[in-house]
Amino acid sequence: MALDGAFLRLIKNELESQLLNTKVDKIYQPSKYDFIFSMRSRDGAKKLLISASPNSPRINITASSYENPQTPPMLCMLFRKRLSGARLRAIRQPDLERLLFLDFEGTNELGDTVMLTLAVEIMGQYSNIIFIDSDGNIIDAVKRVDLSMSSQRLVLPNIKYQLPPAQAKISMLDYSADDIISSVQNISKNMPLSKALLSTVQGISPIICREWEHLTGHGKDIFISDLDEELISRLRFFLKRTINTVREYQGEPYIITDNNKKPIDFTFEYIQQYGTGHAIKQNSFCELLDSYYSKRAILENIRQRSDDLNKLLSNTASRLIKKIYLQNEELSACADREYFRICGDLIQANLYQIPKGSSSCKVQNYYDENLAEIEIPLDPAVSPTANSQKYYKKYQKAKTAEQVLKVQISKAEDELDYISSVMDSLSRAGSLRELDEIRLELSEQGYIKSKSKKQKNLSALPPIEFTSKSGFKILIGRNNKQNDDLTLKFANKNDIWLHAKDIPGSHTIIITNGQQPDDETVLFAAQLAAAHSKAKNSNKIPVDYTRVKFISKPNGSKPGKVIYTNQKTLFVAPHNE
Repeated sequence: MALDGAFLRLIKNELESQLLNTKVDKIYQPSKYDFIFSMRSRDGAKKLLISASPNSPRINITASSYENPQTPPMLCMLFRKRLSGARLRAIRQPDLERLLFLDFEGTNELGDTVMLTLAVEIMGQYSNIIFIDSDGNIIDAVKRVDLSMSSQRLVLPNIKYQLPPAQAKISMLDYSADDIISSVQNISKNMPLSKALLSTVQGISPIICREWEHLTGHGKDIFISDLDEELISRLRFFLKRTINTVREYQGEPYIITDNNKKPIDFTFEYIQQYGTGHAIKQNSFCELLDSYYSKRAILENIRQRSDDLNKLLSNTASRLIKKIYLQNEELSACADREYFRICGDLIQANLYQIPKGSSSCKVQNYYDENLAEIEIPLDPAVSPTANSQKYYKKYQKAKTAEQVLKVQISKAEDELDYISSVMDSLSRAGSLRELDEIRLELSEQGYIKSKSKKQKNLSALPPIEFTSKSGFKILIGRNNKQNDDLTLKFANKNDIWLHAKDIPGSHTIIITNGQQPDDETVLFAAQLAAAHSKAKNSNKIPVDYTRVKFISKPNGSKPGKVIYTNQKTLFVAPHNE
């Protein structure tokens, strides 16, 4: 993630503008590594989140709600005792280190004014929150570090606080773009430019280094050996721009998303390396961190809660694929049934010339236009008549097997289509409610056991809703059950139904209210249908559309399965919401 020293400098600036000289009102510790400081001033209260979580360390003003334990942990009680009523007087950052010092002015047990400091170290799995007294001694820390954990730097009560070991990098606050370029040119010529910059510049994350290389090389990979005068000039320009942004606090908050609109990174500059539509500007750096980590927490929770469903669906799909393959193999073997019937007929027609006990017979094949001879294997232990009956039985068995196999293969293919559609819905689930609805659907279809009666009474989420430029409402089903309800119960017969052609995805409905939607609306709805399908990452997706009156549901079919006629097809790129 990109909470680097430069980003932290911009966070520091934001915190100073809103929190300096505010008073600590309340302190909570909702989890092992997270603290909430309620900071009060004449303008009201703000919540400061400080987290030393290994996966999401950060410090920011938050609007999120957190559930607190009934009994505060010991460290929380210590913070309350020493910091309640204290005022935040300063926020310090050494160069562009991922470290902030929060200096509080409080009073001790004798009523004397004292300075107390929280060192907030944002360093991945080594992140920490360290409480320091006015003499620089550690009072306590979220993560104590003893000799068994580190021989270089101890973090224990009653010993002097030491700064984390400094990296051998140069700071943009003190050095120029030309200084950075000179240092980079002294590195191995075979090293990629972005990697060289990352190892040279303090407080800058990989995404910014990749962006410098991307912009310098117009999207092409660059190695140190490639740096000529033109490339150096371009690199100098982009370095200067970032240096000025960091020094003058001019950065802007951006969340970076993947093709599925899931947050993957964040930064303080507009990023072009992922293409258009992936950098989403936020209102502030604190709001960015609040939004980014809350969305990540939701997605991680969904991922963990859906692991069992993904495993079930994957195993079911694998079983069905294997079953269909084996049944198709059996079906291929049934293709010889006509040979068995012909053998039976030819033996019957030539009974008079086939001696008993023969192991084969050669007869003229009157089913062949050339009347060629055919040799038919016989069982010498039975009569020619019995041999013909055996061939007729083989023919009948193969014929019956073919009929049964075709039905079984069709059912297995329908079930595989259904499982694929559920997997697609699961991949797009953006909330625990959506996940619960998918779980309920699978329970009703007999794939899993219902865990609670409450789940059966789950109130359904509304369909996803959009509005076209010309004012037509467009509704999209979140799962198969909702697809059925939307298309077969809610939609009017003259509304327009859309779906990615022969691809698992959501039913999409244009609510027409008796009017004819314009071509732009139909195109927009088709792009939405493409985006809510398994092919959402493709550039050109066929989408069928027709009136709802031409939609019907086959008897006994799985949820979401419909058949339709009178359709037209559009080829579209998915719409990125």
